[in-house]
Amino acid sequence: MIISDKIYGEFEIDKVLEELILSKPLQRLKGVHQGGASYLVNEKWNVTRFDHSIGVMLLIKKLGGSVEEQIAGLLHDVSHTAFSHVVDFVFDNVDEDYHEKIYSSVIKDSEIPSILMKFGYDYKEILLDESKWTLLEQSAPELCADRVDYTLRDMFEYGQISIEEVQDFLSNLIVIDGKMYLQSIEIAEWFVKTYYQEVIDFFMVPLNIYGNDILAKTLKISLEKKLISLDDLLGEDEEVIYKIKSSNDSEVQGLLNQLHQNVHVIEDRTHYELHRKNKIRLIDPSIFWRNELIKASLLSEKVRDMGNIANEKSIRGMYVKIISN
Repeated sequence: MIISDKIYGEFEIDKVLEELILSKPLQRLKGVHQGGASYLVNEKWNVTRFDHSIGVMLLIKKLGGSVEEQIAGLLHDVSHTAFSHVVDFVFDNVDEDYHEKIYSSVIKDSEIPSILMKFGYDYKEILLDESKWTLLEQSAPELCADRVDYTLRDMFEYGQISIEEVQDFLSNLIVIDGKMYLQSIEIAEWFVKTYYQEVIDFFMVPLNIYGNDILAKTLKISLEKKLISLDDLLGEDEEVIYKIKSSNDSEVQGLLNQLHQNVHVIEDRTHYELHRKNKIRLIDPSIFWRNELIKASLLSEKVRDMGNIANEKSIRGMYVKIISN
């Protein structure tokens, strides 16, 4: 199979990856939006978990990662529920890791183990210990394929960065002992700025906060009233919305009607109706500088300042005033 990606280009992938991509668990991710309720309030915010999963796999391949690590990258988000992290708001899960808690059971109950076995792979060896896949995952504030792809993909799709900037960044990546680092202070500053455009300016924009808050309330009430089940959340976004609408429950119908393309909200710390804090996400990539790995913040005042501002905004959260909904 040949895969063409807007960010990374064209690649030929192994047969095992092809079969996994065509499997039901991966195809479901085409109907799971990465931004949760974002696509309901802005049709342009439409990147899916499928797009991201393919991207992570290809970035790992581009950087020389093994087929096993590509498999882990492809499948790392397969347990995300409908509307991605909105379910964490439903359950007041501040670590935003519900999908990780159900990951092993989702994998085990799917066709994924048998596909991997067909090609001589043990799913437990590849998928249940992500610590061995250091291109795929690194603890913040370092770079990893997951963190890099969702930043580049969202910001490129939403017009915040150019493909030329993306290519400059990718050409600056270096792999040392199976981990990705940068080689330029300027590129590090660019990525830190871009990352905070993603996790602060996009994740915490008032319209996103509003949409995810209303949707979380809708899902929570729907679960409490048994209009939907936890199993339903392992479907696609639109399937869940259809089931809720089909219930004809006036309370949840009223909430769903508040999710549309003409909502108008602003930030207002004094006269606000919603306040939400997201998980704190900070970045401080190490740079291979004069044969040493040094944190970007030790070399760049800009990186230090951006980190401090992002931390303050994350701790403060977003205060949202509804103008019209």
